[in-house]
Amino acid sequence: MSCADFGRLHSVAGTVFWLVVCRRCAHYWKLVIILFNKPFRVLSQFTTESDKSVLAGFIDIPGVYCAGRLDYDSEGLLILTDDGNLQQRIANPKYGKRKSYWVQVEGEPGEGDLEKLRKGVRLKDGMTRPASVELMSAPDIWQREPPIRVRKSIPTSWLKLAISEGRNRQVRRMSAHIGYPVLRLIRHQVGEWELGNIPVGRYKVL
Repeated sequence: MSCADFGRLHSVAGTVFWLVVCRRCAHYWKLVIILFNKPFRVLSQFTTESDKSVLAGFIDIPGVYCAGRLDYDSEGLLILTDDGNLQQRIANPKYGKRKSYWVQVEGEPGEGDLEKLRKGVRLKDGMTRPASVELMSAPDIWQREPPIRVRKSIPTSWLKLAISEGRNRQVRRMSAHIGYPVLRLIRHQVGEWELGNIPVGRYKVL
C-alpha cells in the first residue's frame, strides 16, 4: 500500500478482524485473514517440486501467504493473510505472539519435568524462554491419518504448552530434551486467533 497505514484489531459479534487505516486520507481496508486447520503431512506452502501435499490442495484464495509456518508433520492452526506487515507481526519472534499447542508425548512426565520447561531449557541454539505447560486430558479432536504408532508397553500423555518463540521444531526439541518424545503436535491458538471448531483440512475467512 502506498498510503501511510497502520493496523488495528477489531472485534464485532465475537469475530476478530484487522483493519488497515491510512493516516492521511482516512481510507481503510479490511485485510484477508484465513484460519486453516492444517492436516498432518501437508507443507506450509503453495507449491513444491516434491510429491508432498501443499496448501493449494485446500485453499483456493489468491494472494495470501503463511504468517509463520507449521511443520509438515504437525497439525492445527495456520494463519494466512494478504498483508506483509501483519505477516511479520505474527511470525517474527520479536513481537512475542503466544503460540499454544496440544502435545501428545510418549511417557508420563511429572511436575519436575514440566518445571524444566517452565524455567527454560538449553537447546543447541540456546536457552528457550520460559514456557507455560501443564498436563491435560486428551482433547476432543479429529483422528489423525495415519494414526500415531503407540507402543502398548509405554503410556502416553497430553500436554497443554504455550511458547512465545518460533524456533525450528522447537516444541519437539524441548519435549525430547526432558525425555518425552512428541507423538502428535497440534497448534490450537496463535495470539488472538483460535482454531475453534474448524474441521481438519478446512479454513475460515475472517
